[in-house]
Amino acid sequence: MWRWLLAVFIIVLIVNALTPWFQRIGFGRLPGDLNFTLFGRRFNLPFMSTILLSLAAALIARLI
Repeated sequence: MWRWLLAVFIIVLIVNALTPWFQRIGFGRLPGDLNFTLFGRRFNLPFMSTILLSLAAALIARLI
């Protein structure tokens, strides 16, 4: 269980670091992605981008 927790933590760190790059190529600005400001802090909920990345990962996994 600790391995999975560590793996998820590392993946979250990597995705967090790559978020500005993802936004430059269009992810996070698709219809279905929520961006809002609350109490002076910006929040980003990329629902549609997450679905597209999941579908791409599933397609790659199926091809391999």
